[in-house]
Amino acid sequence: PEGSATSWVVADLDSGAVLGGCGPHEYGVPASVQKLLLAATMLPKLDPRREVTVTAEDLAIEPGSSAVGLAAGGRYRIETIWLGLLLKSGNEAADALARLGGGPDGLPGGLRAMNEEAKRLGALQTHAVTASGLDGPGQFTSAYDLALIARACFADPTFRRYTATRTAEIPGQPALRAKPFQIQNDNQLLYQYPGALGGKTGFTDLARHTYVGAAERNGRRLVVTLLGAEIPTQRGWQQGAALLDWGFRLPRDAAVGRLVQPGELTSTSPSPRGTVPPSALAGGAGLHGARGTDPAPWPGTGPALAVGALVVAGGALLISRRRRHAVRARIAGGPGQGC
Repeated sequence: PEGSATSWVVADLDSGAVLGGCGPHEYGVPASVQKLLLAATMLPKLDPRREVTVTAEDLAIEPGSSAVGLAAGGRYRIETIWLGLLLKSGNEAADALARLGGGPDGLPGGLRAMNEEAKRLGALQTHAVTASGLDGPGQFTSAYDLALIARACFADPTFRRYTATRTAEIPGQPALRAKPFQIQNDNQLLYQYPGALGGKTGFTDLARHTYVGAAERNGRRLVVTLLGAEIPTQRGWQQGAALLDWGFRLPRDAAVGRLVQPGELTSTSPSPRGTVPPSALAGGAGLHGARGTDPAPWPGTGPALAVGALVVAGGALLISRRRRHAVRARIAGGPGQGC
């Protein structure tokens, strides 16, 4: 189906088969779908029944960015904070959960744990600088990596319950004169797509629209991930829904690649430059990206490039590409060139 995303992947949540993709190993910016990496990392670490205090530092997020409305000094169950994160994309909830799961080092420890989890999952093109997905220098991911992260999330029954929740109550804080209020899930796939399991929306000026969504049909569970979408005609979830429809129409044994298992890539040597990495292989069939069979070089592979230089150059290229994309859209009166 047509769409404006710069990269996407459709995969089977159960078998790990990749049904198709466009630029699956292209570097992109995650926006709030980064919160799925936070969930994959911290859900096993944090007791949902534990009551914790939200701090003023947790609320020190970018002005105007998405927030649940948690109160500094307020006492909340960790489950409530998770619901605020996944339903309303609360950036203060992200910082609180990363801090709580970061041990003695707090938020920096949480970010370190997120990057360690990405490596364990085989998401070697992912690096988190913020827990929330707010843009930061050196932060990146790929559509393929997001599929790995989403698969880990949907394997957790607690995550599945949270992400499928449509409404939740944020308790009041009488001591702070804060009244209780209700929140609704922002993921329209839940309301508009039969069989929807949940997912996550995202947007920043740099990332544009990002999306992860999953659905089940006739006992088959698929996930879609997309980065860099514009919405002149279709929102991110709608583009995701079209790709899910396309995936469900394919035969059950259709595959152009596979999702690696946790720990698989960290236990093997890096691929030589110029070859398709193991993450794109299934029986010798390469999963081709927008630039052909040679994906974007991964940090730590190929020539000895300084990671800092790679990040700076990649960021400049990404910004340049976004600007060209926007210019094409204005000239053509449409979304520009997508996948």
